[in-house]
Amino acid sequence: MTDVVALAAELLAIQSTSGAESGAVDFVSRWLVANGWNVELQEVAPGRANVWARRAGGGVALSTHLDTVPPYVSPRLEGNRLYGRGACDAKGIAAAMMVAAEQLAADGEQRVDLLFVVGEEKNSDGARAANHLPATSRFLINGEPTESKLASGAKGSQRVIVRTRGRAAHSAYAYLGESAIDPMLRLLPTLSTIPMPSDPVLGDTTLNIGTIRGGTEANIVPALCESEIMFRLVGDVAPLRAAVTQWAAGHAELEWGSHIPPQRFHTLPGFDTAPVAYTSDIPLLDRWGTPLLFGPGSITVAHTPDEYVDVAELRAAVDAYVRMTRALLQS
Repeated sequence: MTDVVALAAELLAIQSTSGAESGAVDFVSRWLVANGWNVELQEVAPGRANVWARRAGGGVALSTHLDTVPPYVSPRLEGNRLYGRGACDAKGIAAAMMVAAEQLAADGEQRVDLLFVVGEEKNSDGARAANHLPATSRFLINGEPTESKLASGAKGSQRVIVRTRGRAAHSAYAYLGESAIDPMLRLLPTLSTIPMPSDPVLGDTTLNIGTIRGGTEANIVPALCESEIMFRLVGDVAPLRAAVTQWAAGHAELEWGSHIPPQRFHTLPGFDTAPVAYTSDIPLLDRWGTPLLFGPGSITVAHTPDEYVDVAELRAAVDAYVRMTRALLQS
């Protein structure tokens, strides 16, 4: 049986930031073919593909993503931790799913699919494409770092661009213009006064002012200022949109961006549960069955230079995926 830590390290050694996943796709697909899986590559964009491996179908799909955020961080094993870009988000998870599926197949279980998608860290174009595949699974176990707890639910998200306008002028005669930055500076601090919903399971709606862009040069009165804000949702987005619209009225323009609704997930007896605040590909894979969310590692170290997964937790995840799959197939 394949050693999950060695397999994860091999995957981590392949640079596969979003949009450049071909090396990881090639490695995974070759490994699966060599282990007797029927593998289909679904082109998402030129040079980029999802990997779908199956046997009999009709059961449980184990799925996660092969892309990572930049920059590439090479793998290293220090003590009981495996470090590297994707160690917990989500190449370590992919390796655990591959070894779990290998173990299930060796025990004669044919009702397991593996789905590895591209683009999750960017715009989830891989998951959007995968939802057009003729999936037959009844359950989808999606992999994200949940600290080895089954997620009871996940917050949704809503992006919005706030835009203020002014009138350009030479800065030596600033009174001839009108700064677009000044009203933004007055407006953003009042964002925290907006009433935002809470949920007994998912907690509070939260926000992050992620970017502020304004002006072109120090000697030009700025004519345009933009700020991009991300809300983490715990319920229906409509009341929040209404509150933000009222907040901006008469002060700024709004451009609504991507929206992912909050999710509630299936859980199983015998596993610790907890909600998560981040989004996943699950809302875009609704044809793949009733969703569960589980993975080793912590989101708090994902996307950081010291991203890691605990080796013992990674090994335990293989057994957890096997137990979950068997429990779901018996339900």
